Amino acid sequence: MASDSALRDDIEAELEFEPSLDASGIGVAVNGGVATLTGHVPSYAAKVAAERAAGRVKGVRAVAEEIEVRLPSDLRHDDEEIAKRAANIITWSVYLPANVVHVKVEKGWVTLTGETEWQYQKQSAESGIRNLSGVIGVSNLIKVKPHVTAGDVRDRIAQAYRRNAELDSSGVKIAVAGNKVTLSGRVSTWRERWAAENAAWAVPGVTEVTDDLFIS
Repeated sequence: MASDSALRDDIEAELEFEPSLDASGIGVAVNGGVATLTGHVPSYAAKVAAERAAGRVKGVRAVAEEIEVRLPSDLRHDDEEIAKRAANIITWSVYLPANVVHVKVEKGWVTLTGETEWQYQKQSAESGIRNLSGVIGVSNLIKVKPHVTAGDVRDRIAQAYRRNAELDSSGVKIAVAGNKVTLSGRVSTWRERWAAENAAWAVPGVTEVTDDLFIS
């Protein structure tokens, strides 16, 4: 198992390697395999990219993200302008039915509400918004409407795991209560843990996923 100092070096290298990110303002600390990111970036999209870059480094058990978004003066926009642009993105999305997602903006922070039938639609709404100039954060409060039984959810998750080349599902246990899924057991890497969680979210009807997987 890599030491904390070696992990820090690997994370810093991965942040520098990430083409969508200027990592010069980001600090990295590692304690017991848990990476803490501090400092500042010029956009919310860069903040998300930094967290993902750190999380995909082998040996990282968790990421604590404390990065501040500091918008350059030429990228600052008033809330009304951000709201209009965000609403247009939602309207033009090929993944979202009309009038299912609502946008609120306060001091550059975007809140999304409404209901969708699929988790990927909820994620699509947020991914389009996070790249907008002037956005400093996104709260995705969109609800996923259930429309399958608990048995269907469990079976589809298990099938998705078997199809996923990144995931050895032998150490993953699936518990379903209504439309809520709990994952437990062991996986080998943080990337494998993400693959497991994404497979659970991809099942129609799942409204909540609790990830209790342990990386070993």
